[in-house]
Amino acid sequence: MQAMIFAAGLGTRLKPLTDTKPKALVTVKSEPLIGHLMKKLKQSGCKRVVVNVHHFAEMLKTYLAEHNCDMEVAVSDESDQLLDTGGGLRHAAHLLPADEPFLVHNVDIMSNLSFDALMRAHDSSSLATLVVSPRKTSRYLLFDADNRLVGWTNIQTGEVKSPYDNLDVNACRMLAFAGIQAISPRTLQLMNEWPEKFSIIDFYLHMAAKEKIMAFVPDNFKMMDIGKLDTLAQADAFVDTL
Repeated sequence: MQAMIFAAGLGTRLKPLTDTKPKALVTVKSEPLIGHLMKKLKQSGCKRVVVNVHHFAEMLKTYLAEHNCDMEVAVSDESDQLLDTGGGLRHAAHLLPADEPFLVHNVDIMSNLSFDALMRAHDSSSLATLVVSPRKTSRYLLFDADNRLVGWTNIQTGEVKSPYDNLDVNACRMLAFAGIQAISPRTLQLMNEWPEKFSIIDFYLHMAAKEKIMAFVPDNFKMMDIGKLDTLAQADAFVDTL
């Protein structure tokens, strides 16, 4: 297995901690977020990891050089411009496998997910398999009865995005994205015509009527988004439950 870690974000929700370090190096139980994730990837049999960097890029590069968990680590440098998730993935395409699916994981997500289970569930005929759950949030991905992506909605504003006209939101499964996904390498080729900076979710919504983007709902799933100060305060106790 190979993986990419999205670690380039500014971490504005974690200020003032991220005034002096990248979000990836914010600690939970005395271990940087990226250290927790690297160790889990290693335990799952991952051989190679690509990490994108931007905010305090050199600090994160130094950490990765000293803490590679006995895996090959490649850096996709976005120091000149933060490219968002879709742009960041495409920018790293030359570092990613061209012949097998790979895992993509946000650095600020901690969970009990089995990476092996996700990769087994991913069908190479799909562009991506997205880890989702019924947890409460304001923004949901919308899936049909076959667990295929058909849209997105913000339940606070009522906004809906979908390639399908007159989509019946109430007939869809509303599931929250966990920031973890398995991606087929063909996806990178389809991104070639997109602008330099774009959201991977916008890309999926554009492609959803033509290509399969599937949901994966793990059993007994527990996750925490550590990207905010209020959740960071609860993170030490959460790690003990994993």
